[in-house]
Amino acid sequence: MTAPHEANGIVEQLFSVIPPGEPVSRRRVLKICGATVAWIASWDYLRMGRSLGVPLIITEQATGLVVADPARCVGCRRCELACTEYNDGKSSPETARIKVRRNLHFGPSGLYAEKGRDGDWGTGLIVQEFCKQCPHPVPCADACPNGAIKVKPPLNARVIDPAACTGCKLCLKACPWEMIAFDPETSKATKCFLCDGQPKCVEACPAEALRFIPWVDLTGRVPPRITPILNKSVACVDCHQ
Repeated sequence: MTAPHEANGIVEQLFSVIPPGEPVSRRRVLKICGATVAWIASWDYLRMGRSLGVPLIITEQATGLVVADPARCVGCRRCELACTEYNDGKSSPETARIKVRRNLHFGPSGLYAEKGRDGDWGTGLIVQEFCKQCPHPVPCADACPNGAIKVKPPLNARVIDPAACTGCKLCLKACPWEMIAFDPETSKATKCFLCDGQPKCVEACPAEALRFIPWVDLTGRVPPRITPILNKSVACVDCHQ
C-alpha cells in the first residue's frame, strides 16, 4: 500500500470515532485525542519512510570496513603516516583518515588537550577511530551541497571526489564521529575509501591492531563525538516515491 493510501486510511479511522449526530461525551473526546495522536505518529512514520526495523537502502552498501583493537595499539601512529603517504604523497598525520592522535594519553595533563574520549583524562586506552562507511542515509553525503561524496566500486566505499569538492567543510560538521579530514594545502575534504581493498593503515600496523573485514553496521554501537549539523533536511519520502 502506498503512503497516500495509508494516510487516507488513517484519516478515515480518525473520523470513524465521531459518529454524526451524536453528542460529544468525555469518552468520545478522549477517543478523538487518542486517534489524533496515533494519526500524527503514523504520518511522521510515513513521511520519513521508515519501516519496522527494515532500512530502505538507496546508497549502495559498502562491502568492507577497517576495525581496530585498542588493547593492541601502542600509539606509534604508523597507520596515520601510511595513510597520508599513500593517499597524499606526504607525511601528514594531522590529515590522516584514521585518527589516533586525538585519543593518545600522556599523563594527567595530556599531550593533546583536545576532545578526549578514552585518551586524555580517560582510561589510558589509545582508541583508533575510523570511518564507519555508514549505511543509507550517509550523513556526510547528504550534507554535501555539491554531491561530491559518492560510492566507489568495487567496495562501494564512500569517497570524496576532489574535483567536485569546494572545501565548504559541511561534511566535517555532518559526520557524527568527525572522521572527515581536511587538507589546508589543497582546501579539499577527504575521507577513508579503504584504499580499494588494501588499507595501508592495516598493512603498516606493527601490532596487528587493525583489521580489514566484511562490512558490519557500527553506527549504532560507537558513541558519536559530536551532534552532527546538516545543511539540508531531506525526508526519506523524497527519495522513496
